[in-house]
Amino acid sequence: MARTGVLIETENGGVKDTSLGVLTAAAGGEIYALVLDTDPAGVKDKLAEYGAAAVVAVKPGSGDAGTSPDLAAELLAAAIKEYELEALLGTASAVGKDLFARLAALLDKPLVSDCVEVNLAEKKVKKSHFSGKTFATLKVNADLLLCTVRPNAVEAVPAPAAGEIMEFTSDAADPGLVKVVEVKKGAADKLDLTEAPIIITGGRAIKAAENYSMLEACAAKLGAAVGASRAAVDAGFAPHSMQVGQTGKTVSPKLYIACGVSGAVQHFAGMKTSKVIVAINEDKDAPIFAKCDYGIVGDIFDVVPVLTEKL
Repeated sequence: MARTGVLIETENGGVKDTSLGVLTAAAGGEIYALVLDTDPAGVKDKLAEYGAAAVVAVKPGSGDAGTSPDLAAELLAAAIKEYELEALLGTASAVGKDLFARLAALLDKPLVSDCVEVNLAEKKVKKSHFSGKTFATLKVNADLLLCTVRPNAVEAVPAPAAGEIMEFTSDAADPGLVKVVEVKKGAADKLDLTEAPIIITGGRAIKAAENYSMLEACAAKLGAAVGASRAAVDAGFAPHSMQVGQTGKTVSPKLYIACGVSGAVQHFAGMKTSKVIVAINEDKDAPIFAKCDYGIVGDIFDVVPVLTEKL
């Protein structure tokens, strides 16, 4: 049976939900869950529940992989060789994109990033092209498939496996090219926009930065993250870190609620793979209504507070 590795991302000692989706994308072979920064005993049960035959603590003989992405890439390369992995998958997060690019360069192997589907048996992946206007299926002609999967693109499905704990220590040396000296995080109570299962976004119709508090109140009831359209960002109502779209962040939540968003193609490119799209807009002719699953023609300042109250 083919062996597939999955790079597991953790937060506060637990497995990120987005990594569970990657485990499901890797189904069909013997899955080795590679953990770089967490005690495997604490995440074993969750990883085993979603298909991990083995949970491998990958450690350096010396150095700190947490402050050296190059050392982390060296460790992953050593683990691929040690366990004879035919593929390595990860999340297309900030961490995943960085590590997989370094790993691909180190191994001189092709990399496909931000995929929405993976076929390990045929070494084929599917990803969006031309700002989401179309999807391409790509075949990787290499002995190793390196691929990152868009957060929430693949829904996690339980598939109980053994989850045997292993430990692999590599004597890989730290190249010392980059050192992370500090990580500055946003508000601890805010979800990462790219990984959030639900997103509520405000467009130009939000009218002012302080009005995002209305969306934040609704988001708190939903367990959602709050986003913004480019028009809202350009108007100074929200920071670029909140922007969803072609020149912002690409998201794929289970539920996307667009409040006062017209639905321009540039915005749609960043959220078209959302599972369910709800639009709230005063303009019954807004393009977003041709692209949503559910639509409400109305003023967001009337509709959103009622939605929050009902929730």
